[in-house]
Amino acid sequence: MLDPWYVTGLTEGEGSFSVSFTLRDRFKVGIETRPSFSISLNRRDLELIKEIQKFFGCGGIRFSRKDNCYKFEVRSVGDLVRRIIPHFENYPLQGSKAKSFEGFKKICKMLRANLHLSPVHLREIIEIAYEMNLSGKRRYNKEDLLRVLATRRYSLPLTER
Repeated sequence: MLDPWYVTGLTEGEGSFSVSFTLRDRFKVGIETRPSFSISLNRRDLELIKEIQKFFGCGGIRFSRKDNCYKFEVRSVGDLVRRIIPHFENYPLQGSKAKSFEGFKKICKMLRANLHLSPVHLREIIEIAYEMNLSGKRRYNKEDLLRVLATRRYSLPLTER
């Protein structure tokens, strides 16, 4: 069994807390919100990736030819809230990823409470997400997402929801 502090340290170096967005016309708010926790390691560390998956008891493993590594990834909001977040609350990150984790935690809890279905709260989620992983690549810039959100028609004005 892996030491919980080892998992936290490994995450500090090789992990990522991210929230991505996809435009979806069929969604009332027009935007899908997708949180993800992952750890990526070189292909020679496949056994370690399997141990990490066993440690958390959730998630999946996939191989990326692009960077020749295996990635352990958790996308289920339920698993993120029940398994991933409590681990990092009990064994906190000490470095630069601590701030991203705090934003990630807040967003996951908002998603769990279905707040992402409200334009006002989705705007807050977008703002928090774009403060995380400042060096990461994004498909859409923040202003484009906020514009999509503002152009959707709702039964109540955005400020009243």
